Formats: sequence, structure tokens, C-alpha cells
Amino acid sequence: MGGYTPAHTVSALFVCAAGFLAGAAGALGLGGGGFLLLYLTLFENIGQFKAQGINLLFFIPCAVVALIIHVKNRLIEWRIVWRMALTGAMGAGIGLWLGHICGAGLVAAIFAWCLLLLGVIELASGSKMAYQYFKQKKAARQKEQD
Repeated sequence: MGGYTPAHTVSALFVCAAGFLAGAAGALGLGGGGFLLLYLTLFENIGQFKAQGINLLFFIPCAVVALIIHVKNRLIEWRIVWRMALTGAMGAGIGLWLGHICGAGLVAAIFAWCLLLLGVIELASGSKMAYQYFKQKKAARQKEQD
């Protein structure tokens, strides 16, 4: 008979929710790609390389829309773009080459450690900014009281 069962419906809703959350997090600048990679590898049992490919496919339409908006608003510095594109392509090539040499397991571990390190750096920089903000607020209040 085929067709969708309630389990298929729940699974489809879960996939849609994960895609929506990844898109929303990406739109807010919170790393939706990291969320999508975690979802694909942990809940869908997709391998690291395939999950990264799916993540790129997810990212490309968002990047195209953002690029169109930024070009329209003249926010692109093309001299910098070409340098970054060249070094990014070189880095991607080196990463691909190392991935074939090291194997998927080591690449996944390196990627996980890089995500963890970036998260710690972001938290540290955020706490420094918050400290400076509250320090300035305290100084402004003391100045008003004097």
C-alpha cells in the first residue's frame, strides 16, 4: 500500500524543524551550518563528508541572496574579496588533499576541535565585550552622581 505513516510525518516535521532552526541561526549569524552538521551526523547518521556537502548546498542559496543584497547596498570591497577567494580556494584544496590522506575519522575530529575552539573564542570575546560595556555603564552612572 505504501504512503506516509504517522512516523513519516513526525520525521518530516523534525527534518523541517532542523532546517528551519539552521536557517534561522545562520540568518542571525549564530552558525547555522554547525547546527545543521550536528543534526545530520548525530540524528540522521550521515557521514561527515556527505554532511559537509549537504551543508554547502544549504548555504549556497543563502549566500547568493546575501551577496545580491550586499552588492545592491555597495557593501562589498572587491579588492579584498578576490584575495579572500584565492586564499579560501587554496585552503579548500589543501583541506581536501589532507582529508584524503588522513581519512574521514581524523578530519571529523579536527573539525570538532576547531568548532569547540571557535566556540570558546567567541564566548571569551563576548564576555570581554560585556565586561567593557558594563564598566562603561558603571563609569557613566558614577559620573552622573558626581
